[in-house]
Amino acid sequence: MSSEIINTEGTGGGENSFSERQQQIVDMGSSTIKTERGTIHTLTIVGQIEGHQILPPSAKTTKYEHVMPLLAAIEESDEVDGLLVLLNTVGGDIEAGLGIAELIASMRKPTVSLVLGGGHSIGVPLAVSAQTSFIAPSAAMTIHPVRLNGLVIGVPQTFHYFDRIQERIIQFVTKNSAVQRETFTRLMLQTGELAADVGSVIYGEEAVRIGLIDRIGGLSDALDCLHAMMDAEKKRREEGRR
Repeated sequence: MSSEIINTEGTGGGENSFSERQQQIVDMGSSTIKTERGTIHTLTIVGQIEGHQILPPSAKTTKYEHVMPLLAAIEESDEVDGLLVLLNTVGGDIEAGLGIAELIASMRKPTVSLVLGGGHSIGVPLAVSAQTSFIAPSAAMTIHPVRLNGLVIGVPQTFHYFDRIQERIIQFVTKNSAVQRETFTRLMLQTGELAADVGSVIYGEEAVRIGLIDRIGGLSDALDCLHAMMDAEKKRREEGRR
């Protein structure tokens, strides 16, 4: 997965442009599409967020060391006007996922996220990190406390560490969405909702109702919103030059 921003117009348009887009999707899991309305980079975050530990080859993963430089390249590129993030993730490494979310939240360029299928665990901060977030009506978001696989040292410092990580996630989510801290914490710690686990599963309309996600919608809705944000940003820049 490369961090190169590909110009999809091509010199001759048509076949060359399409083949470049196809190769970019294969190599990067993303696509840069340029039209008369502007240039949008589409980034997919799917499967598990892979962090410092390499997951088995059979697992579908999004590697943070690929996504982070790509986001920096998008932010600095004069050729890209906006970012669309497509999310269907089952969670993964908390530190890596939160790092990606922080990068998206700190971008000046217009950003829109769209939750499709599911946004599990660390997928929640990733969903709310964009300036405007969408969720498909059938999509689900799973909210649960911080968990750790593998060896756990049973000392007070370990549980204090868990509390601090959980607090970072709560602060990030409540800062970047309209959900109330009490509501999000209650959903995170709810019992009886998940089999053999603590937490909640909420769907599209409920996610919007509680303020976690901004709007219900699909791809066309997300693109319309992003284009409107790009137009507003372009107008702001033109006025600043006068």
